[in-house]
Amino acid sequence: MSDDAPDSLIPYDEIVQEALRAVVGRVLGEVVKDGLPGEHHFYITFKTRAPGVDIPDHLIARFPDEMTIVIQNRYWDLKVDEDRFEVGLSFNQISSMLHIPFAAITSFVDPAVDFALQFHVDEVEGDVNDHDPAENDGETEEVKPVDDGSNVVTVDFGKKK
Repeated sequence: MSDDAPDSLIPYDEIVQEALRAVVGRVLGEVVKDGLPGEHHFYITFKTRAPGVDIPDHLIARFPDEMTIVIQNRYWDLKVDEDRFEVGLSFNQISSMLHIPFAAITSFVDPAVDFALQFHVDEVEGDVNDHDPAENDGETEEVKPVDDGSNVVTVDFGKKK
């Protein structure tokens, strides 16, 4: 008997990723209706060159692979569709509209309650691995990784170990 699990003909990894991305959409949809409750705020990291991402060229030049935005104090025109969201943010006092498909998101963090989701996104040709936080205008705090694993869901079925 082998310890290797058989390859599944059911794409469980894709189904789970899609369901967890729906969590992000639902949370953002609630914020559209009711605003950010209490101390909740979000750090959303996404691939800047993923299909469907529409952000200003100066942000792509500064963040050629990934960028992290903060939804906290200074944002506007947050809209959520079934497969994407858009939001207005200011970067160095330059207003920008960002259109981000949920499929481009690599992480979603709500540090107010130590909640985090991480997603696998297929590499886009020409990716660069390192990036700095986007530093959109407004109050921010440093994101600290959760070491104990509580309230953290990591989904990365794309790599066999």
